[in-house]
Amino acid sequence: MSMITREFTSEKEEESKGGGVRWNKKHLLFMTLCLSSMVILLLMFSRKEETGGSCDGEARVLYRHQNVTRSEIHDLVSLFSDSDQVTSFECQKESIPGMWSNYGITCSLNMRLEKEETLSGHDSSKSLIPWNNLINPSGLPHSAARVCDNLQQSILQSKEAENHREGLDWDLSSYLRNTWWCLILGVFLCHKIFVSHSKAPAKKIEEKTNLQDSSAQKQQQRACRGAGKWRKNILLLGVIAGVSMSVWWFWDTNQKIILQRRETLENMCDERARVLQDQFNVSLNHVHALSILVSTFHHGKNPSAIDQKTFGEYTERTNFERPLTSGVAYALKVPHSKREQFEKDHGWTIKKMETTEDQTLVQDCVPENFDPAPIQDEYAPVIFAQETVSHIVSVDMMSGEEDRENILRARASGKGVLTSPFKLLKSNNLGVVLTFAVYDTDLPPDATEEERVEASIGYLGASYDMPSLVEKLLHQLASKHTIVVDVYDTSNSSGLIKMYGTEIGDTSEEYISSLDFGDPSRKHEMRCRFKDKLPIPWTAIIPSCLVLIITFLVGYIFHDAISRIAIVEEDCQKMMKLKARAEAADIAKSQFLATVSHEIRTPMNGVLGMLKMLMDTDLDAKQMDYAQTAHGSGKDLISLINEVLDQAKIESGRLELENVPFDMRLVLDNVSSLLSGKANEKGIELAVYVSSQVPEVVVGDPSRFRQIITNLVGNSIKFTREKGHIFISVHLAEEVRESDNIKDGVLRQRLAVECSESGETVSGFPAVNARGSWEGFKTIDSSENHSSDRIKLLVTVEDTGVGIPLDAQGRIFTPFMQADSSTSRTYGGTGIGLSISKRLVELMEGEMGFVSKPGIGSTFSFTGVFGKADTSSLVSKFDLAIQEFRGLRALVIDSRNIRAEVTRYHLQRLGISADIVSSLSTACTCVSKLGGLAMVLIDKDAWNKKDFELLDGLLNGSRETTTRPTKILLLATSATLGERSEMKSSGLVDEVVIKPLRMSVLICCLQESLVKNGMKRQPSRKRVDLGHLLREKRILVVDDNLVNRRVAEGALKKYGAIVTCVESGKAALAMLKPPHNFDACFMDLQMPEMDGFEATRRVRDLEKKKIASEGVSASWHVPILAMTADVIQATNEECVKCGMDGYVSKPFEEEALYAAVAKFFESPLKD
Repeated sequence: MSMITREFTSEKEEESKGGGVRWNKKHLLFMTLCLSSMVILLLMFSRKEETGGSCDGEARVLYRHQNVTRSEIHDLVSLFSDSDQVTSFECQKESIPGMWSNYGITCSLNMRLEKEETLSGHDSSKSLIPWNNLINPSGLPHSAARVCDNLQQSILQSKEAENHREGLDWDLSSYLRNTWWCLILGVFLCHKIFVSHSKAPAKKIEEKTNLQDSSAQKQQQRACRGAGKWRKNILLLGVIAGVSMSVWWFWDTNQKIILQRRETLENMCDERARVLQDQFNVSLNHVHALSILVSTFHHGKNPSAIDQKTFGEYTERTNFERPLTSGVAYALKVPHSKREQFEKDHGWTIKKMETTEDQTLVQDCVPENFDPAPIQDEYAPVIFAQETVSHIVSVDMMSGEEDRENILRARASGKGVLTSPFKLLKSNNLGVVLTFAVYDTDLPPDATEEERVEASIGYLGASYDMPSLVEKLLHQLASKHTIVVDVYDTSNSSGLIKMYGTEIGDTSEEYISSLDFGDPSRKHEMRCRFKDKLPIPWTAIIPSCLVLIITFLVGYIFHDAISRIAIVEEDCQKMMKLKARAEAADIAKSQFLATVSHEIRTPMNGVLGMLKMLMDTDLDAKQMDYAQTAHGSGKDLISLINEVLDQAKIESGRLELENVPFDMRLVLDNVSSLLSGKANEKGIELAVYVSSQVPEVVVGDPSRFRQIITNLVGNSIKFTREKGHIFISVHLAEEVRESDNIKDGVLRQRLAVECSESGETVSGFPAVNARGSWEGFKTIDSSENHSSDRIKLLVTVEDTGVGIPLDAQGRIFTPFMQADSSTSRTYGGTGIGLSISKRLVELMEGEMGFVSKPGIGSTFSFTGVFGKADTSSLVSKFDLAIQEFRGLRALVIDSRNIRAEVTRYHLQRLGISADIVSSLSTACTCVSKLGGLAMVLIDKDAWNKKDFELLDGLLNGSRETTTRPTKILLLATSATLGERSEMKSSGLVDEVVIKPLRMSVLICCLQESLVKNGMKRQPSRKRVDLGHLLREKRILVVDDNLVNRRVAEGALKKYGAIVTCVESGKAALAMLKPPHNFDACFMDLQMPEMDGFEATRRVRDLEKKKIASEGVSASWHVPILAMTADVIQATNEECVKCGMDGYVSKPFEEEALYAAVAKFFESPLKD
């Protein structure tokens, strides 16, 4: 063990000396800080949830300490907002001495008062009513009392059990949420730590691998073993922290549950006390109102408007306003001097009130059995009583001790007063009597106590059965069985009187809520306790157990992870070695491709160049055929090499598109011209159509666009047997978004299902509906690329070939994969053309798809984003010819409507307006209406000699009246030279045009026809041939390969140039040092010692020095054109950057060579 410790210590010292990362103590401290932060965050969340937000916090404080729930506050505000007496209702939090946590809520009600209700010391229109008065509405003005009565009824409808349950669920959910957040945070941090630990050794291993230091690798392995020990220690600390957190969680949650239970008891007890107090106050107001009624209609009327019958019926009918009273009675104040007259008037004797322990027997309550009242100064016999207490009529209230004291206090104070609890008659339950003094109506408001006693004329009393009253209250509350309620009279502190209650319930916890029934001399309180004992705290046990389980589970997971990290680290070392090998292999692959492309193309250039030179010699027909076959095979091989290199560039991400303006219609013409020979050999009709909404000039990569179209059309020709058609169309993507509003006629016919299936196509053969090829496009309906300078084009290539088998359609875009093994044997090909095309389309921000049916054909579609450009940015060589034909009219006769539209499209490009008819017979009927026809184009499928003779007669008749005879052109898919000569010599037609139609062919045919007719042609520009451009030009060829020098020399000498060849960049530098007599230089890029780029830079430096010394302008600037077979490295941008003037790919092609040298050597144009 000591040896291991020494090794680990020495390793630490070595790492510290070498500037390594000392992660052991650092990450242990980091883990401890993370665990501490989790605990702190948990405490912060808990505290935050206790305090809550401002609004919710106010609602909860009111709920806890003012007996007002959140829903009750909302009801209060809604009731006040409906009242026309309320001007404002405001609540604010303030510190209240003696309140829990020293905070509370004070609410103020701002109301309008009538003039007679205006309080002294306040404004005449407004008065501020405190919240406590809202709880006790007896002190409010009459309008405010009405609002509070409504509020009381709304509050009674709330459910306390639901509020209690919501509070428990809220706290439980908050704790669980905090628990999961902390656990997720802890797991995430631990994961990051272990990932960083696992990555650190990987980085060190990579460094040691690069340095190939075996001793450093051994030290790294020892460091990994030490790291594993520290990880286990950290895991142990984490488990201990998790267990501690679980214990603390249980204790904290249990304490909160106990506190919440206590708060719930307080809230429920305060709620019951408030409701009991409010209902008692409402009943008190109605009794007071009844005393005013007696004073007004009994004493204020003569004779009296009230008798016992009237009083009994009225009080019985209005008993719903006093639901808590058991009875109401009115006793008249009778002095002893008037007793005899009083008894005589009423016909009965004033009786004495009997007081016994048991007053439940009815016979004991018969007034006739009572003794007469003893002689005293004053009597208070009951003259009016509610039917429920009619047995006390004629009983003297002054003869009872409690009632006498109550009467004396009531008339002296002028307010309602209560008796001490006593047993009521009949019910034998404890109750109280509320007494109001009835005064003479002339009593002033500020009367003294003596004046009140003197002005009292009677006493109105109401009895309250306390057990019945509390029972009614509990029945109104939803949680009546949750707690036990006891009501006490505490006026005498030495002897409490229990007015209501039982002995059941949990006596370990009790809460006392005071009651105020409006009599300051009597004190009452309500004591509450839970009926059941505290249940098992599952909300504390379950989360703590979950934390404990998750702690052990996470510990087990990380223990297993620690064990696997060691294995992963070993695997990581092997992976890093393999990664280094793979990267080296990738570099070697790229170098191999670059080298192979150059090394293969270099001899191929020699082969093709020599074959080209051979074909320029005198060969017989058989030798020429052999040479042409070999030359064609060499071109095919070059094309295959280009495809493989394109695939390699795409996979490596080094293929970039250029953005130059180009004419898409001319590109399509070039493709159709290039592939027209193969199509005509099979009798396949090749047609091109571009929508009129597509701009004439777009910005993009014309070579890559041409490559995609060539691949698709080449595949279509390859897989299409005899006859049929291949149709290329270009539209804006916007044209197909709204299928119900397509303006283009060709597109509308192609998307019609019945037209495609019935053969309404270019050739008459059925084709698949093109819509299915772009239905899966995600961007066809989006407008993310839509802007003023960008357009999205939809290109489709439709064929009537063999179709793609259903089981092979899923792998059609996989590189080097074909439909089946027999395809490559039957049709040939490598299977990478479609893969390259799809990747190129993706680089154009587009998509590619297809639809195919075996035996019918296929349609490929792709989209691409192109830029817009001005037409003036690109000058066409056909501009003068178009001006020559602009304004002419033509008639197209074709039985295929789509094919006729294609013909009209090509005529419109020349400025010729065209009408379409479906047959020669139809043309005969309408030719007289169409005057001034310059030409008639007849498709070979619509040719009919009989009808043509009739049409020709009509046209001959019109020729006598016009100066410009109508020319007849026959459109044919394929025709031999003999057939064409026969048709022209017979005089039936003026020219036979071989499809596919394209601008150059139409211009040539029409110009030839017009010249034969004697029409004057507009002068056109003649291109000076390559022989005139290069004749007597001194050209320097620089190439390290002898064969390439010979090929280049032979090609240039063929056009009359004087060629000098050198084999290296240094030799070229010596030859091009000013002054020299060379007109141009063709320089290879890849040469030993000094490549073409470096040689060009040095030549330009020499030219700058010469110009600077002589002060002459760029007279020594010699055009340097790059020539190379390396299609990966030789890009136009690199050539221009080093000072080259152009780029020519080997082997030399006449068109490419002319395009490169024309701008340097072309003389002024000749007519």
